[in-house]
Amino acid sequence: MKRDTQHEQHSHHERDGQHTDHSQRVDHGEHAAHSGHADHTGRHPGKAGWAMAAQATLHCLTGCAIGEILGMVIGTALGWGNMETMVLAIALAFFFGYTLTLRSIRKAGVDFRTALRVALAADTLSIAVMELIDNGVIALWPGAMDASLSDALFWGALVLSLAVAFVVTTPVNKWMIGRGKGHAVVHQYHH
Repeated sequence: MKRDTQHEQHSHHERDGQHTDHSQRVDHGEHAAHSGHADHTGRHPGKAGWAMAAQATLHCLTGCAIGEILGMVIGTALGWGNMETMVLAIALAFFFGYTLTLRSIRKAGVDFRTALRVALAADTLSIAVMELIDNGVIALWPGAMDASLSDALFWGALVLSLAVAFVVTTPVNKWMIGRGKGHAVVHQYHH
């Protein structure tokens, strides 16, 4: 019966030479609004793509790299030992990783408290895995812990450790996104 009524309305408009835009109707508007999201893989559990996982990992890697480098520079400038410098670098990696996510969620108009909860839930495992791998590679690399900022060994070990961390963390992010967690949650606030 509903279809007949809608059909009659359309026929009426065709006879008058007018057509009303029905995109604002609930039954049409929702479909039109959602149709542009068909390629977003993180919104529904089980549909995580490697590209989205790599993007999420690169996002975490950026924050981690900023924190790591800044921590190393500060620790070295203050004459701290390896352990103190590493702890500072890890703390700053978490700080900058969370801050980048928090910034993007806040841009979407989300209040600070909610954005902070989302950032903590989305990034903690990813940053933790990245830091474990990154610092593990540096700790195991002969001489890397004692290299100074002016040594090629320091920068080579750092770049390689971040690359290995990226490769190991990407499947972790894919797994999390596939379950509707991690950056799948962050992705929802970008729309």
